[in-house]
Amino acid sequence: MPKVIHFEISADNPQRAVKFYTEAFGWQIQNWGGQPYWLVTTGPEAEAGINGAIMPREEKRTTVNTINVASLEEASEEITLAGGKLTTPRTAVPGIGYFRYCQDTEGNTFGIMQSDPDAK
Repeated sequence: MPKVIHFEISADNPQRAVKFYTEAFGWQIQNWGGQPYWLVTTGPEAEAGINGAIMPREEKRTTVNTINVASLEEASEEITLAGGKLTTPRTAVPGIGYFRYCQDTEGNTFGIMQSDPDAK
């Protein structure tokens, strides 16, 4: 069964959000690859929970959850058949896998990710 594996917090001022979450919760946050994207570690790997990221706000997004799927293409087809929308093209995340944003029938944005360490 696909599980939520990642979250993204949108921020008007990502540096301010990084400071807030570091001070408020003690999360470890570091910039990823010099891009406007900060990886968030919320706690020890042995504890329940997921990690995520902070990114500049796009549109009216607030927090986006990403769901792990076995096949990006099959999941995309199932999403559209169920009445959802694909809002971005398939995107490679080098060394991680393939990703895209979608919307459910209520207009909520979520991501899907297919792991593939050979993604380029």
